[in-house]
Amino acid sequence: MSEPAGLARTSRLLLAMASVAVAFAAADTYVVVLALPDMMTGVGVPIDQLQRAAPIVSGFLLGYVAMLPLIGRIADLRGRVPVLVMALVLFALGSLITTVAYDMPSIVAGRFLQGVGGGGLVPATLALVADLYPVERRGVPLGVVSAVQEIGSVLGPLFGAAVLAFADWRAIFAINLAVGLVLAAAIRALAPREHPEHRERRERRRPDVVGLLLALATLAGGAVVFLRPPSLMRDLTWGQLFIPFAGDGRWLTPIGAATTAALVLLLAWCAFAPHPLLDLRGWSRVLVEADLVGALLLATALGGVILAFATADPKIEVFSPRGRWYLLGAALGAAAFVWHVRRAANPLVPRGALRRTPAWGALLVSFFVGAALIAALIDIPLFARTTVYPDDQLPAALVLVRFLLALPVGAVAGGYLIRFLSPGVVTAVGMLMAAAGFVLMTRWGLTTIEEPIANLALVTGGLGFGLALAPVNAALLAFTDDDAHGVASAFVVVARMVGMLVGISALTTIGLRRYYAEQGAVPAVQDVCDGRSRCKEFSDLLRVAGIAQEHAVFWGAAGCAVVAAALALVLFRQVGPTRLSARDVFSGSV
Repeated sequence: MSEPAGLARTSRLLLAMASVAVAFAAADTYVVVLALPDMMTGVGVPIDQLQRAAPIVSGFLLGYVAMLPLIGRIADLRGRVPVLVMALVLFALGSLITTVAYDMPSIVAGRFLQGVGGGGLVPATLALVADLYPVERRGVPLGVVSAVQEIGSVLGPLFGAAVLAFADWRAIFAINLAVGLVLAAAIRALAPREHPEHRERRERRRPDVVGLLLALATLAGGAVVFLRPPSLMRDLTWGQLFIPFAGDGRWLTPIGAATTAALVLLLAWCAFAPHPLLDLRGWSRVLVEADLVGALLLATALGGVILAFATADPKIEVFSPRGRWYLLGAALGAAAFVWHVRRAANPLVPRGALRRTPAWGALLVSFFVGAALIAALIDIPLFARTTVYPDDQLPAALVLVRFLLALPVGAVAGGYLIRFLSPGVVTAVGMLMAAAGFVLMTRWGLTTIEEPIANLALVTGGLGFGLALAPVNAALLAFTDDDAHGVASAFVVVARMVGMLVGISALTTIGLRRYYAEQGAVPAVQDVCDGRSRCKEFSDLLRVAGIAQEHAVFWGAAGCAVVAAALALVLFRQVGPTRLSARDVFSGSV
């Protein structure tokens, strides 16, 4: 086999492993759907206090979104493969902490690290596509990456349900730990070979025995602190290690203090040793070069928006009671970020990186795509629960699977079509199909979910959203410089996630207004519910009001989809198709 052919196959295999990692991380976003009640009881939170579980979800979102631009920028500076490996290691570490979590702060910390690692995989993989494929050949690979990301959303709840059928919720994250480490090792093995001189110099280095021993001591001590083995705690001698110096905190004990000391020594050793186990100095330089200050300011802005909407109860409010303060903090963080970017020598977002219309237009289109998409992800199962599955969550979730299965098919098709059609046209067609799907959903009644006609709306909507994914990414990558692909890809994901958060709050508010208007017209049957027929009549009337609420949300989502279509036609008009033969499209050569 010739060297170029071998490199091409290795590159495709590397992209395949990165795509699998993206799919697995995407699945983890939705894996808590069924496991959340068990996770609450596992860390001592009563099941009737569901509001206290919000940090488990918002912590993951905060890590996923707030640190994405920084990780994308590091991918531009340090390389795609090192960031992919780093992200998978962070994902595995977060999975480990979540597996052994014993209280709410520890489980939120684990989910936050999972979010940082899982989110970092997306911009690095999209930038890897741009590195491996020229502009005219990116369509299908981008479609495949978008498809596997959406397949993850299908597999997440199913994966969680399968594991919970045989084990408890901790097994889910133990599997995440194993898969994350295996994928990190596989991607590292597939990385382009080092220069022989660099490889020889690295191989001559002695293993960092001190660093390895300190790392093992930290992990072993941490495992004892988290797990608190009963046999040790009951022992008269070893049990003294678990007696707190003050209060009742686990870390204010001899074993907790020893673990903390081992961690501090490990960090100090890695910071000053000539050839440490962890290259903290190298990563510190990269963080400074990537503009850590700007990333923290942007994270403050994004975090404020996330907390304002993610911690709200959408049934009664657009954003949380402290949402105004969160949004004020977000506004101050955004203003400080803009000021910093204008003054910094090497800002997080290189000056002019998003100056071209298709580049910043991709962010705007992605925002409205997210605002519309969240209505499908949330309200299709809710509609099923309101109508035919009021007492069973799993069949209601499986209704959404019909929509999600069509989405990756559309993603691959969208990547194919932009070789012949303008990305603006493909995006617009896709979002108009999504709008048509939502309009069909507004015709659903009490039993439509059980009828074959429901599949028309679900498949149309799923295919439409899928068609729009690859063209948006393609327009962005085609109109940004190569050294900014990572951070630019990160901003597209951020825009879609923020759109989803804002969209679910705004659309739910619209739906609730319709619900309360319909409920006000319901006769006061409840007060005279003295027989089964009257009670059933009242229940049916409330279900009709609930259907009216979901119809209002679907109409709002259709409007967001139409806006996204119109913006794509206007903002992507400079982006033309790449005309290749069918053989070139499917050859996959780089």
